[in-house]
Amino acid sequence: MLDTLVRQTVKATAPVLETHGVELTRHFYARMFQHNPELREIFNQGHQRSGAQQQALAMAVAAYARHIDDPSVLMPVLERIAHKHVSLGIRAEHYGIVGRHLLASIGEVLGEAATPQVIDAWAQAYGQLADVLIGLESGLYQAASQQPGGWTGWRTFRVVRKQAESDEITSFELAPADGGTVPPFRPGQYVSVRVVVPELGYRQPRQYSLSDAPGKGHLRISVKREEGAAQRPHGMVSKHLHQRLAEGDVIEVAPPAGEFFLHEDRDTPVVLISAGVGITPMMSMLEHLHAQGSSRAVRFFHAARDAGAQAFAPRVRQLVGSLPDGSAWIVHEEVGATDDAAVHDAPGQLDLSKQALPANADHYVCGPRGFMAAQIAALRALGVPQERIHAEAFGTGGVAA
Repeated sequence: MLDTLVRQTVKATAPVLETHGVELTRHFYARMFQHNPELREIFNQGHQRSGAQQQALAMAVAAYARHIDDPSVLMPVLERIAHKHVSLGIRAEHYGIVGRHLLASIGEVLGEAATPQVIDAWAQAYGQLADVLIGLESGLYQAASQQPGGWTGWRTFRVVRKQAESDEITSFELAPADGGTVPPFRPGQYVSVRVVVPELGYRQPRQYSLSDAPGKGHLRISVKREEGAAQRPHGMVSKHLHQRLAEGDVIEVAPPAGEFFLHEDRDTPVVLISAGVGITPMMSMLEHLHAQGSSRAVRFFHAARDAGAQAFAPRVRQLVGSLPDGSAWIVHEEVGATDDAAVHDAPGQLDLSKQALPANADHYVCGPRGFMAAQIAALRALGVPQERIHAEAFGTGGVAA
């Protein structure tokens, strides 16, 4: 436990961090990559170039300063971070590197405001935070390695099937290249994959939700092709997968991770709400409910831009039709004259207030950040308690829930 003076000193820096946080974190990442360029292969350079990573870290540091008296209130966020760290192969030894550059950046950016007392207080505060995360991650690494078919770090998988699901989403079924088994995972979780990006000259990891049920002997990811360019790493990996990765090729994969998953410790109704490529973890949940012969009521709501962007619609209809109490409602924002009415149920945007939601259900939400915030607000307006709303945001940061 940090002493009173240290906590007071850290809390006093919160307003400064809120004002200069992005400047500080941008300086921190630039400094760290200059002195430790090998870490570029751990961090998503697309998020670096867009500024998303710097913004997310700045918000996290400021939140930690505000809650330094009781960091336990941040535990849900820390657990999410721990899962992402384990999926990216971040180890205990990396915290010393990060801490060294973070403290140096505080001094270099804040100048005279970074007194020896402030630097010492943040050194102790960072040490406390690092210890919490290292402990969480150690447990996750141990669990990943001890389960049947489990591993830690990166493992080589082979593409056994590549299937276009829409104009912009393609599925890749991955099986261990060593002929071994894959571990069980919780429907809704994700894996990291890592490939060499020729335009950058080094490897890059990306995290993709698993889109099939566990227990099938393979891992399936369904990837939306994003646009990227030589100076914009965002989209480089997805384009590489779509354009260059073929059946028979190999790719590095990290173990399944993530704290967003189907709750199977209850028999409550399940409401799956998604937009765009956010459909992928919902497919894993729906496939699993079907495979288990679940008797739970299931409602599947999905929004897509248009028919060309819509993935999995026939399979969704097939799966919900096989359940004793299942239904789907799919909307397209743009509808052409030749669009197949069997693919979508209505034009426009998803409006949950016009849908009959089962009572006492667990609601799972995934999609673009704006879509998720709107759906969570709609669920709250309908009286759904917070503990029955589970949300997954792609990329850095999160969604207020």
